[in-house]
Amino acid sequence: MTVLRLATEDGALARWLIGLGAALVALGMLVLPLAAVLAEALRRGLGVALAAIAEPDTLAAIRLSLLVAVLVVPVNLIGGLAASWCIAKHDFPGRRLLVVLIELPFAVSPVIAGLSFVLVFGMQGWLGAFLRARDIEVIFALPGLVLATLFVTFPFVARTVLPLMQAQGREAEQAAAMLGASGWQIFWRVTLPDVKWALLSGVLLCNARAMGEFGAVAVVSGHIRGETNTMPLHVEILYNEYQFAGAFAVAALLALLGVLTLAAKALLERIGAKEI
Repeated sequence: MTVLRLATEDGALARWLIGLGAALVALGMLVLPLAAVLAEALRRGLGVALAAIAEPDTLAAIRLSLLVAVLVVPVNLIGGLAASWCIAKHDFPGRRLLVVLIELPFAVSPVIAGLSFVLVFGMQGWLGAFLRARDIEVIFALPGLVLATLFVTFPFVARTVLPLMQAQGREAEQAAAMLGASGWQIFWRVTLPDVKWALLSGVLLCNARAMGEFGAVAVVSGHIRGETNTMPLHVEILYNEYQFAGAFAVAALLALLGVLTLAAKALLERIGAKEI
């Protein structure tokens, strides 16, 4: 009994120490930096921060970030869901290659992704003459921002939904097919309801990354103030110009959007866990 009690006490102590270590790491690496950004944004008062956000160039950056997210998220929703469904529910040649392609943006630097789009769609790129002859702008314009953001955000929906689809197996879909259900009926009534909360979680993560993407967008944007600057790029410009109030105000807004996204994701995961 004494040995058992000591082992139990050691296990409780180990869990307490692990929890304390995790809390310190979270406090030092996550909470304090965000709190510092918020404090700096409000250092000269809430009115100054709101005035900085109300600047025309800042509002233009906010609108552009929202527009890019609105265009990117639905494409990633459809593409990620379709790719996950194909991989988890079907066997076909190239299945492993598709998994690799989905994970490719995680392995490739966003800056390299942006440079690749410049190489293809830039004025001196592979398709530059073709696009110039038709007066089509991709690089240093909205299409380039959308393409770059699409590339870096594509894995989020697919990698969130795919593990759940694989864990659920194919038995339910096969049973529905044996009962005469069509492919669309199986997808809408069997597959999709089982992954809806994971899908929404992936969409939230995709939206957060689309709003906060910097590297790839910085390469293809041209940093045209009021036209091609998204919120992260605008923060950089304001900071480099020593407009610290505006820079930290926009940064705090971005951080707030990220925190709200994580809170919504946690809520969705909790709801989904209750339904299982």
